[in-house]
This record gives sequence, C-alpha cells and structure tokens, in this order.
Amino acid sequence: MALIITAKKCIGCGICVQACPVDALEIVNGISVVDEEKCIKCGKCVRVCPTSAIELEGYIKPKDTKPKKVISAEEANMSCSGVWVLIEQSNGEAAEVSWELIGEARKLADKLSTEVAGVVLGENVDKIIPDCFAYGADTVYVVDNPVLKDYRTEPYSQSLSKLIKEYSPEVVLMGATTLGRDLAGHTATLVNTGLTADCTELSIEEETRLLRQTRPAFGGNVMATIVCADHRPQMATVRPKVMEMPVKKPGRAGKVVREELEMKEEEVLTKILEKISEKSGAVYLDKADVIVAAGKGIGTKENMKLVEDLAEVLGGTIGASRAAVEAGWIDVSHQVGQTGFTVRPKLYISVGISGAIQHLVGMQTSDVIIAINCDENAPIFNIADYGIVGDFQVILPKLTEAFRKKLGS
Repeated sequence: MALIITAKKCIGCGICVQACPVDALEIVNGISVVDEEKCIKCGKCVRVCPTSAIELEGYIKPKDTKPKKVISAEEANMSCSGVWVLIEQSNGEAAEVSWELIGEARKLADKLSTEVAGVVLGENVDKIIPDCFAYGADTVYVVDNPVLKDYRTEPYSQSLSKLIKEYSPEVVLMGATTLGRDLAGHTATLVNTGLTADCTELSIEEETRLLRQTRPAFGGNVMATIVCADHRPQMATVRPKVMEMPVKKPGRAGKVVREELEMKEEEVLTKILEKISEKSGAVYLDKADVIVAAGKGIGTKENMKLVEDLAEVLGGTIGASRAAVEAGWIDVSHQVGQTGFTVRPKLYISVGISGAIQHLVGMQTSDVIIAINCDENAPIFNIADYGIVGDFQVILPKLTEAFRKKLGS
C-alpha cells in the first residue's frame, strides 16, 4: 500500500504536513514529498488535502454524510430578512464600494424575495441618504451621533451590532477596505456569526437561502466557496472594484429608520488626537481608467521605461504584478492582485505577466484587457480580449508611437 502524490494537483499549502502524525511529509520546491520509511499509511493527509492530490492505495476517503440543512423561505423570513450594506463614508462622502455592493445586494435580494437596506453611521450624514435610494436601497438605517464623526472600532461596532440584533438581517455586506475589514470582524464576533473576507463573487443557493461566498484561498492557488449554514446574519466583505457599479436613479425614495447610539464619548477607549494627511503622491490604481502593468517577464528594472512611456501616452497609471514588485522594480503601491489592489479600468494592458490566479483576481473584470507576452500558452491569454504574442521590447515602442500619432500627444 503506497502513498501517491500527484505533483500537478499539489498546491504546496502544507496542510498535509501539519496533519501528519509522524512527520513523514515535507514541502520541497512547492510540492509535498513523502518519506516512505516514516509513513504509517494512516490516511490523515488524504482526508485533509484540499485538491485531492494525495491518494493511498486501497484507502477510500470518507464522504461528508452530514445532511444539508434546508431552510424554507417562510422559515427564513420569520427569523431574519433583508440584505444589508454598510455605506462606508468619511466626512459625509460615501466610498464607491458601497454603491457597488448596493448593486450586488439588489441581485441577491431579488433571489431571496427580500429588501435591500443601507446602513449609514456617522455625524451629519443625511446628505448620503438620497444616494442610498438612488443606487437601489429600499430602506436606510441611520445612526447619527458626534461620537461617530471619525471611525473607531468600539462605537461603530456597537451601533452596527445593535441594529443587527434588533432588525435581524439575513445578509450583511461591507467593503474589504481598511475600515470594513476591521468593523466586520469585530461586529461578527459581537453578533456570534461567521465572516468571509475578501470575496470576489457572491451568489444565493435558492433551496437553502445560503449565501455562497467565493474568495481566493491557499495563497490564491484555489478559489474557495464558503457558506455560513448555522448562524445569521451571513456576513462578507467584498473587494472594491469587483462588483459592477449600478445605474444611479435619482428620485427613488424609501424608508428611513433612525436609531440612537447608547455609547458616550467618555466610554470610548480610543481617542483621535490628530489627523496627519499623507503628502506623498498617491497612485490611486483603483480609480484609474487606463493601466499598463508590468510583470517579471520584462526582465529588468530598466525595461520599466518602455511601460512608463506607453502609460504616459495613454494618460494611464502604471501597475505591476507581485513578482515585479518583489524584484524591486517598482513600489508596492502599484501592485495589482490578491495581495495588492483590485482594479476595474476601461483598459488594462499587461506586459510580461503570465496570469497566475493571484494576479487575475485583481484585474479580470477590466472592461478591455490586452495581453502582451512571448509565451503563447500564458494563462493571461485565457481572459484577454486581445492578445499579442511577441517580444515586448519590439511591440511596446511601436504601440507607443502609434498611440502618440493617433492621439496627437
């Protein structure tokens, strides 16, 4: 009876190494390797492998026999209803990801035959309410209090958790921003439910009313779909620019529900003493209409000049893969992908980027994607609208000159 590891399936996550009771497994060059002399053929590694890369001759992996919990629409609506979106704001200006999530919430709510609600927390935030309705909310919950002027975890999480406990939403969505990630985790703990972070796709399993929350896992090597079967609300944070911006319909109206914050300023442990604005130039990748991105395939830092020239002619911004950033060719503020920015420009030109899933999840929803790579089998071509196979050092100068003549720049 032998332990067989299929290298093509192994993603090097190391879960099998941790599960092995006799230290018979190790990761070598990103692949799990077994020491046959130590292996006791217990099958624990087979059970935990997320990609079924490990097999044991004669061993049958046990199936999950736990029955699926089916919730009828009537039962679910009796206990909780509504798809909520936190309307993230600063100084009375809402973050765009909030409107993206309102649009996505509308799709989910239609599947659940329920309403969409926006939650607005802050001070003097009434001017945001009309936009909540314009982008698709049916109800807006508002907590307006001087204690909420600036974001702090304690008063914000207390306000949101109180609303959740009182009105029992079925789903709560937030942007996977600095604020959203902090608030979501703390609030989920207070209301005793689960949370899936950094989602790239959401859908409803209509039979069970479960929110299917898809996100990159194991270093971006696989896409995992997660459900919160036994607790409500179902909570998720979603990366900005992943979901489409809905059409704004001025004049829509709805219901406004106002609640009070019970916490006083003296009860808040965290104090904001001073705000310091960063004066260095910002990249704002997530707001760019045109991005020209460089990967490890450009070879050297000096070749970044060709990428910069094309971006300049197009009035665009420079992006980069993680490999290019780690090589020291450009600052991390330009990084696109799972560990960088999620972008949705009108035009995305990738140069020398192979197309690993970690990068694709950050740019695959761009309106038009042009891929330039010398390898005709590069995965980036699978999602590109236009592909150019060839030497970028020949292609980029010609593209730059052609655009310069066309645009008169």
